[in-house]
Amino acid sequence: MKKLIEIIKLKKDYYIGEVTVHALKGVDMVVNEGEFVAIMGASGSGKSTMLNIIGCLDKPTFGDYILDGINISGLSRNELASYRNRKLGFVFQTYNLLPRTTALDNVELPLMYNATVKSKERKERAIAALESVGLADRMYHKPNQLSGGQQQRVAIARSLVNDPVVILADEATGNLDTRTSYEIMALFQDLNNKGKTVVFVTHELDIAKCATRNVIFKDGVILRESIVQDRIIARELLAGMPIEAD
Repeated sequence: MKKLIEIIKLKKDYYIGEVTVHALKGVDMVVNEGEFVAIMGASGSGKSTMLNIIGCLDKPTFGDYILDGINISGLSRNELASYRNRKLGFVFQTYNLLPRTTALDNVELPLMYNATVKSKERKERAIAALESVGLADRMYHKPNQLSGGQQQRVAIARSLVNDPVVILADEATGNLDTRTSYEIMALFQDLNNKGKTVVFVTHELDIAKCATRNVIFKDGVILRESIVQDRIIARELLAGMPIEAD
């Protein structure tokens, strides 16, 4: 099994005035290709710092982070940005969509930074990504014309358009109601079943049960990790839930 993400003795310190905050204290972690990993932990546990480093948004103070065979710790800022754009897809709690542009334009955005992709291919790939999340009929709608769940689907399509090696989700169901949350988790499970590697930060136990493995952080270290035994299959759960009238 291929190691897609390998974290070795990783530490991250933040300096606030004369105070040093040890956010991560020598973490070792592996995510294999094709896994669906949920990272959990209370506020201040280190889970968000871990996601920022995995997402190449931050660099460790000490230790190594190897993503798809490349040691991220040694890359320059520009190299990091380029690698992040090619290798990673991001889905956030607040969607992070541009409000005045259509769903299609939002999904095309990551490809704007890829000089090898021409405008025709960019549009074709964005349309295909929107089709894959069930939004073919909403591609010319702006975010304020879409529900929260639809906006999150646009964000997922945007995360897919560069064909990343891993999708990183940060509390991606945090702003959604229960049914919509499971619809989004069903979509993540579908992507995972097709081979996409997913790393999902959440504080919700039922959402974490949609993953295949849970990693629990506490005080900057991994407290425990376990294979999910009673995994929730979101589509099966949705089939038994009543559909609420608008």
